[in-house]
Amino acid sequence: MNSQTLREARKYEEAQEKLIAKETRPKFHLTPRVGWMNDPNGLCYYEGKYHMFYQYHPYDAHWGPMHWGHAVSTDLLHWEFLPAALAPDEFYDKDGVFSGSAITLEDGRHLLMYTGVMKRTVENGQMKEFQTQCVAVGDGIDYEKYENNPVINADLIPEGSSKTDFRDPKIWKKKDGTYRVLVANRAADGSGQLLLFKSNDCFKWEFEKVFASNKGRYGLMWECPDFFELDGKGVLLTSPQDMLPEGFEFHNGNGNICIIGGYDDATDSFTEEKVQAVDYGIDYYAMQTVEMVDGRRVMIGWMQNWDTAGAHDAREPWFGQMALPREISIKDGRLRQWPIKELEDMRSGKVEYKDFEISATTDLKDRDSESIDGAISLEGINGRCLDIELEVRPKDVDAMFDKFVISIAADEKYHTDIVLRPKENIAKIDRKFSGSRRAIVHQRRAHIPWNKDSIKLRIVMDRYSMEVFFEDGLYVMTASLPTDVSCDGIFFNTNEDAILNIVKYDL
Repeated sequence: MNSQTLREARKYEEAQEKLIAKETRPKFHLTPRVGWMNDPNGLCYYEGKYHMFYQYHPYDAHWGPMHWGHAVSTDLLHWEFLPAALAPDEFYDKDGVFSGSAITLEDGRHLLMYTGVMKRTVENGQMKEFQTQCVAVGDGIDYEKYENNPVINADLIPEGSSKTDFRDPKIWKKKDGTYRVLVANRAADGSGQLLLFKSNDCFKWEFEKVFASNKGRYGLMWECPDFFELDGKGVLLTSPQDMLPEGFEFHNGNGNICIIGGYDDATDSFTEEKVQAVDYGIDYYAMQTVEMVDGRRVMIGWMQNWDTAGAHDAREPWFGQMALPREISIKDGRLRQWPIKELEDMRSGKVEYKDFEISATTDLKDRDSESIDGAISLEGINGRCLDIELEVRPKDVDAMFDKFVISIAADEKYHTDIVLRPKENIAKIDRKFSGSRRAIVHQRRAHIPWNKDSIKLRIVMDRYSMEVFFEDGLYVMTASLPTDVSCDGIFFNTNEDAILNIVKYDL
């Protein structure tokens, strides 16, 4: 039986959704039904549809007591809202139903595994947050919390490990029919570790081992782990808190990493080999993956970051969106990401320019991209829901440009820039003139080892976002955009004569 708390949330979201005009949302990026959205939860395929649950506060466009929102899709691009799946309505999750994952049980029922949060006063009078792992079982719409929750509590955490930072279970089924779940935790040194638990039925669990350890290298707590096998490798995704940059590979704050390594299924042993950032942009966190019906592995992250997520107007009816679904693979030892192929079915209105010459703006090298002075636009190359493929090369191979700027979501006042600096192997995104009124994160840079003869990139825009794919998806930079959708210009600027090939599709 659904609780009063959940019934109220469902009633509220159904009424409020009707007040939000479809045109004020992105076209194909999932947003909350109403209110606040953060981490994706329980991304899975069940009963003929892909299900996405998400961290959700329906009553406010800011973070609050966490619920699980719910939507379904047949292609991960067009979404239908379902009623909220979980609410904080039991003693063990009264302060929030935090992130988790989902799996189909042997009997066909759908199981959600999540972190229950309960605050209580400890010996010294401080209020502390205790996190435990809980399950709920249902039919794809309604879910009943297990009567013996929590299924993994503090007494299963190894000695010396944090009893309060213990969250975000990622569950999977092994070939032998048993189950494993990874849970994010902190080791005695305060840095992240991932604990592995095993079960025969998803309800009774026992601790198996420490699956992976940060050892103080990449931030502190590792949040929202995902683990899977891909192209003969084990792949571990996680989102560290409080990272420090290492050159251009990681950025300050809450980031994302991919660890690629060897995996022995028989012993549940993962051996890390390479570590890289997943997304080099501003807004990407807490990514989850799903294996599609045809075997493709697709990843979706939260298109926001914790250092800027509180800077919006509280009167907005919704806040937060998921990033574009990306097909992932391993190429040359790196994680490759590419827009899901179903996006190409949405293309229309093709506009193409071949070998178009762009003349230099002589002072561009010596100034930042404060304006679009001297930039050119091309007829038919504009909009805010676009899929753009570009190739840019110098007109004279001996006069390679230092700086090539693509300004999007632009007019005389506003613009967001993608800046290419091939001599330094640097790409930068810069949204400080995008219309933000807050001093939040506006720039990111990535080191990309380009072929100097030409630079290829793909830009996907969906009203309030841009996702830029370099080097066939070996590097990606993502950012949300606050700019009013009326700013739909696209401009090009270079400090040396350049040749542009561009194909633009409306989406």
